[in-house]
Amino acid sequence: MVGESRKWMILVVTTWIQAFTGTNFDFSSYSSDLKTVLGISQVQLNYLSVASDMGKALGWCSGVSLMYLPLWVVMFMAALMGLFGYGLQWFLIERMITLPYVLVFFLCLLAGCSICWFNTVCYVLCIRHFQANRALALSLTISFNGVSAALYSLIANAINPSDDNLYLFLNALVPLFISGVALVPLLRQPPPIHPLSSEATHRDSMVFLCLYILAVLTGLYLLLLNSLSSNISNARILLVGAIFLLILPLCLPGIAYAREWACRNMPFSFQNENSSDFNLVNPDDLELHKELIGENENGNVVNSTSYGLRDKEGCLWCFGKVMEKDRLTVLGEEHSARLLVRRWDFWLYYAAYFCGGTIGLVYSNNLGQISESLGYSSMTSSLVTLYSSCSFFGRLLAAAPDFLRDKIYFARTGWLAVALVPTPIGLLLLTLSGSEAMLRAGTGLIGISSGFVFSAAVSVTSELFGPNSAGVNHNILITNIPIGSLLYGLLAALVYDANEGSSVIQVNLLKEATLCMGRSCYRQTFIWWGCISVVGLASSILLFLRTRAAYNRFERNRCQTQPSS
Repeated sequence: MVGESRKWMILVVTTWIQAFTGTNFDFSSYSSDLKTVLGISQVQLNYLSVASDMGKALGWCSGVSLMYLPLWVVMFMAALMGLFGYGLQWFLIERMITLPYVLVFFLCLLAGCSICWFNTVCYVLCIRHFQANRALALSLTISFNGVSAALYSLIANAINPSDDNLYLFLNALVPLFISGVALVPLLRQPPPIHPLSSEATHRDSMVFLCLYILAVLTGLYLLLLNSLSSNISNARILLVGAIFLLILPLCLPGIAYAREWACRNMPFSFQNENSSDFNLVNPDDLELHKELIGENENGNVVNSTSYGLRDKEGCLWCFGKVMEKDRLTVLGEEHSARLLVRRWDFWLYYAAYFCGGTIGLVYSNNLGQISESLGYSSMTSSLVTLYSSCSFFGRLLAAAPDFLRDKIYFARTGWLAVALVPTPIGLLLLTLSGSEAMLRAGTGLIGISSGFVFSAAVSVTSELFGPNSAGVNHNILITNIPIGSLLYGLLAALVYDANEGSSVIQVNLLKEATLCMGRSCYRQTFIWWGCISVVGLASSILLFLRTRAAYNRFERNRCQTQPSS
């Protein structure tokens, strides 16, 4: 019982770490001031946001560190990186020190690395303690990374609503404080408990359902009431409420255990005959995965150009050999890095992420300049909060395949394709109008879409290319983020600089910063981004069509094993 309670304490602490370490989401809140202080162009500012995203390409460093260092040491190393990276930028933006552009670039890179290291710690904790419920635990914790901007906005407004530079100060100190809070649970974490009994699986399913409901309430609270936080007193009250909602999950496992005790000792009052039928995760699924993979190794099913299964009723025949070549027919087969890059399915997956989710990230990095150019500079903080909250809900929706699997079965790659639809729609709205309503609608749609992709990607990588290789393979996948950040951001910056000059701000006697005002600053960028997002949507649809047979095969085998289990 003590080990079980500590396991849930680890999950709650992981959500806290994720909630307060998504510091890259509030870049737009202070990017305009940073540009003004440095007296740089939009292209140079884009390179700073790219530097922050480049930290994701160095994610393998955190994995290597965990091979030699304890988790809590890696966590504090991440916190110190953020303290140094964001702290010096705060001194710079407050004009306490002066730094060359190259050093600021390095500080942004260091700050980006800290985020990636925190994420690695959280992934390892979820995988280690929730092996049977890994997808649910990852989706839940990753989703809280999306509320970081909303939480930081509340904290900043509770201190000084008129100081946007405060975000950098908070980015430096809050993750370090949260690391200190998480230290004791990490030092006292229990050994992994496996395999789970059917009774334990049912109890965990109930707790996860309650946690997801509470997460939705937290997101709605931050999204709907954040507009009231412009006043200091209101912001402080709302901040207390948000902290209460973050602490409340600590009570849920205790309630579940109390209910279990009551069911055992007072069955006449609490026993529910149908309650045992509710399981989000079937413990036999992992064994089924192993059987299918073993079957593959014996030569019965092979992921190659020869297939035992073909969907003759679908539309796969229309694409001929191009669609059938080297497609996956078995889920969970381990792929080395060399085999991974030779898979067509991987490159379709890479293109879907690169042309879909990454565009949403670059959009959030440019949100400060977008709102400023459209004349809504005073709304930047609320727009960042809107994007953050919608990203949070998108990440929560990534758990839909696990919740609906027994009612509406749909391949996870199919859900990925559906999730990419809002991005081109949002960019189309932004292209057609520069009104406040369209700006908010487009921002919300892009946030939901990118949030789903970020959260679902870990599970999709594990299912398609093997759970044991997911760490390495996922780091290969997310190399698209710094590449996309550079290319898409550079495109936006070149269009912006080509139209700037309508407004000039004098920084000091030696520097001045030019601004671009009007819809022309980003309209062409939105058109290009929209066309690219359609390519990502098409890639995801092709990936779904190529992997649908593998998912259907796995589901048929799972259903066949249920009557005997």
